[in-house]
Amino acid sequence: MELEGEASMRVFVVLVIAVLFFSACGGNTDYSPKPRGYFRIELPKKEYQEYVSNYPFTFQYPKYAVIEKDTQTRVAPNLISMTHLLNMQFRQLNGTLHLSYETITSKKMFNELVEDAHKLAFKNSIKATDIDQGDIHVPAHNVYGIYYTIGGNSASSVQFFLTDSVKNYMRGALYFNTEPRLDSIQPVLNFVKQDINVMIGSFKWKK
Repeated sequence: MELEGEASMRVFVVLVIAVLFFSACGGNTDYSPKPRGYFRIELPKKEYQEYVSNYPFTFQYPKYAVIEKDTQTRVAPNLISMTHLLNMQFRQLNGTLHLSYETITSKKMFNELVEDAHKLAFKNSIKATDIDQGDIHVPAHNVYGIYYTIGGNSASSVQFFLTDSVKNYMRGALYFNTEPRLDSIQPVLNFVKQDINVMIGSFKWKK
């Protein structure tokens, strides 16, 4: 009888330990880290309108964006100071496309403007994983330029310039008013890139 009692006690102890073990584990064996969650962003409907002003250019831009004159002075060291500044505000998406226009007065100035655009794009190389550049050719509108796609968590993901190579020059740079984190802004970035493509494709110099 004593041996039976000891055996029963052992079984009881083993059962208690097993219950405590599974209680601690909670029956959950998934130890993989959970992905970071972000707020859902409602993207507006795509609708476009023509930008008309006293400037020597027109283009299509989204109705959910607002174009304003830039009252701040943005001058980069050792670069040409742009005198005509505009901001295309995507307030619903917390982003801004900074636009700069300049009249070309000489071949030297044109070369300097193109070099400045290159320098400003590659200033993001510290945090960028890659920087791709593609040629812009819209012969029907006499529009040419370079489009810079900047990967990674850089402050600006898209930059470009447009020109007729003779008289007019326009530069654009897209920034979001938040900490650069590509995985959180990627859907919005792709959305705004479509608007930039529409702008470039519809861009025309006034005659």
